[in-house]
Amino acid sequence: MLSEVRMRGGRLLVPAGVAMALSAVVACGPSRGGGGESDSRPASPTPARFDEEVVLADGRRVGLSYAAGRGLLEQHRDAGTGTWSEPHLVHATSSDPCRSMTVEAFDGTVAVIADWGHYCADGEPPTESVAAVGTADPARWDTRLSRNFDGWEKVTAVDGSRRLRFTRVSTEWLTRLEWSRTDGFAQVDEIPR
Repeated sequence: MLSEVRMRGGRLLVPAGVAMALSAVVACGPSRGGGGESDSRPASPTPARFDEEVVLADGRRVGLSYAAGRGLLEQHRDAGTGTWSEPHLVHATSSDPCRSMTVEAFDGTVAVIADWGHYCADGEPPTESVAAVGTADPARWDTRLSRNFDGWEKVTAVDGSRRLRFTRVSTEWLTRLEWSRTDGFAQVDEIPR
């Protein structure tokens, strides 16, 4: 038994079983990336996925991610636009990322604590700890790498967003690292407790 299949620009007579298969393919619509007609609708933007994301006071957004085998990536979006920047490498490393990172916003300044190390995601201490600060231009970051260090615990503002302090407290030491807008990172201080 033959069935009629209507196509753009004409019709075709084919066996009934083939007609059913063709109608199922046509009902699904054209595939993207394959042959045939393309869908002219703009693709909806895929939301960026980050390990941490922060919204600044002026509406800008900054997202940070651990990228396996690459390091710490940053993307940002201006206030009022829906378009994220291309990923920017803040710190390059091929080490394994730890589970969490800390991201804090202080006015228009973003501070990040990120750690890497073998088995760090399983609870082992990091072998690399990065303190990073981004200011007015989200693609420019000041970074300080500390090796074989248990990682910074928190970051606080000392003088608004003009000076930040990264700290780690142990039973024997207060370890701190200061950053300022004018001088960048200072030396690490270890203060006996």
